[in-house]
Amino acid sequence: QVQVVESGGGLVQPGGSLRLSCAASGLIFSINAMGWYRQAPGKERELVARITRSSSTNYADSVKGRFTVSRDNAGNTVYLQMNSLKPEDTAVYYCNAATNSRMDYWGKGTLVTVSS
Repeated sequence: QVQVVESGGGLVQPGGSLRLSCAASGLIFSINAMGWYRQAPGKERELVARITRSSSTNYADSVKGRFTVSRDNAGNTVYLQMNSLKPEDTAVYYCNAATNSRMDYWGKGTLVTVSS
């Protein structure tokens, strides 16, 4: 099994920045990709950004040019650098780890609030 734990959420003003971290543990060698998803009140969970074992990335159109997903060399920790934040970025952000056995593991989420 894989465990993932997010950190780094909080309150930020519009135009500000935040950096989220996601630490994976357990059977990390089985992880093919890690990603960030978010869920705003009354909305469905959506993909924000994803990075594969080969460091290929993809982003939601709404965050392209503002958010950057990266990982450390060991592949245990994934980051989401969020710049130029907007009120519509307010959501609970979840980390996901997808394994080579097509299992998905989720963190408990971290709240990001963008408000003046």
